[in-house]
Parts: sequence; C-alpha cells; structure tokens
Amino acid sequence: MNKQELIEAMASDAKMTKADAKKALDAFVNCTSKALKKGDRVALVGFGSFSVAKREARKGRNPQTGKEIKIAAKKVCKFKAGSELAEMVNKGK
Repeated sequence: MNKQELIEAMASDAKMTKADAKKALDAFVNCTSKALKKGDRVALVGFGSFSVAKREARKGRNPQTGKEIKIAAKKVCKFKAGSELAEMVNKGK
C-alpha cells in the first residue's frame, strides 16, 4: 500500500474527504518525525511504538571488491509492533 492508497483507505473508513485524510496523515508523519528527531518515543497502544536507536560504527565489506570499509555510527528509526497488531497479523495466516 502506498501513501495515496492509504489516504483513500483512511478517507473511506473515517467517512471524510481525501483532502482531510491527507492532512491527517501528513500531520501524523510530521509530529512523529519531530518527536523522533528530539529522541522521544511515540507509542500507540495496541498498534506499536516508534523509537530511535544508536547504531555503533562498525567494519563492513564492499560487496563488489571485497575491500574492508568503515561504516559510520548513526541513529536509526525502529518500530516495534504492539500485541494487538501482532495478533491481527498472525491471524491472517
């Protein structure tokens, strides 16, 4: 599902216009991004939580040449599914 399909699904489920659904989705993404940038955790009970983790610098290999390279330390975004979401996904098997 891409962003446009998500907007259409949100609009249909919430019985709102696509323009309003787009505003709501953009606001969610914007607020979540700002919180993660500050280092905060965003938790949606039953759905999951977004957080930031630090990834240490490490050594890797260039797959084309096999030469060893240094991979810099960085922050990465993580998502952990909540119990309700995990259960719903597993019932779909």
